[in-house]
Amino acid sequence: MRLFFFTVILLLIINSNTFSQGCCSGGAGSPIAGGAATGVLQEKQIEISLNYQFNQSNAFFTEDAEADPLFNNLTSNYLFFRADYGVSKKLTLSVASGYFLNKFLIETDNADTTSSSGLGDLIVFPRYSIYNKTTNFKRTEIAIGLGLKIPLGAHNDSTLTYSDEWIGDIYQTNPPTVQTTSGSNDFMFYSFFFREYQKRKLRFFMAALHVKKGFNPSGIKYGDYTSIGFFASKTFFYRWGVTSQIKAEKIDQIQSANNIDLEGFYNISPESTGSKKWFFIPQLSYSQNGLTVFATSEIPLYQYLNGTQVGSQLQFTVGVNYRFLTKECADPLPSLN
Repeated sequence: MRLFFFTVILLLIINSNTFSQGCCSGGAGSPIAGGAATGVLQEKQIEISLNYQFNQSNAFFTEDAEADPLFNNLTSNYLFFRADYGVSKKLTLSVASGYFLNKFLIETDNADTTSSSGLGDLIVFPRYSIYNKTTNFKRTEIAIGLGLKIPLGAHNDSTLTYSDEWIGDIYQTNPPTVQTTSGSNDFMFYSFFFREYQKRKLRFFMAALHVKKGFNPSGIKYGDYTSIGFFASKTFFYRWGVTSQIKAEKIDQIQSANNIDLEGFYNISPESTGSKKWFFIPQLSYSQNGLTVFATSEIPLYQYLNGTQVGSQLQFTVGVNYRFLTKECADPLPSLN
């Protein structure tokens, strides 16, 4: 237990966020970065995950057609840390956070760069197993989760745009695409279905996630996020794993509180927010003695963006998971890796 609480303290020092909704909008993509979807751990089992995620795009779309770019490049370098603890055979508590090493937007003439760095959100995410049964070397699991995403970083960071000895310094609020957090408290709803054929070392699973966004202190509500992923995973040579995922995601349009002029105050066009996308996500992993090293990439298959926005282009993640028991277990459950 002391190790668990030490891990939680580490998390408080270090968000989960990916690219935002569009060129003049903002909001989170999937709030969980790296690795594959999971159910629950064994009682008193711990899993620690650390990964690095790189995002870059200069691809613009008007609906599902490519459009002329409105800026040169949008890039982020992101570290994500997660710790899970098996409170009981049915309940697993997950705590996660992250840090943007940098997140920057380069204008078309390469003259101006807007950048930020820092903390994003703290995610507290318990999962509960409602069904878990193994018969004839086949295991089936169904789990649900209910979580909370709490902002740690600033959602209204700004950049110095002009300085004069008479007027003073003038700052402009950074666009949402460059902020490290949306600034709102969000609820997360999760469901997970898993089927494993142990003799064949073959697994099929499905995970659905919905993030219900709240209003931030500036009176902005970024679009709710919904995704569903279908996975197939196979182990080769005892240690190598290959996982393929098809993921569909939907992000709703931005909303504002009464008397908030999004275009006038924040240069946000609500009509150019929100999207529907399909991705193919391959993952390669190597596991030994509870340690798993993995690499994955998110490849867009189809994108429909409201109005004109920056779309998804290049994303890859590399990371490591370490899973271990803090007590002897007489009947360990098979690993998902």
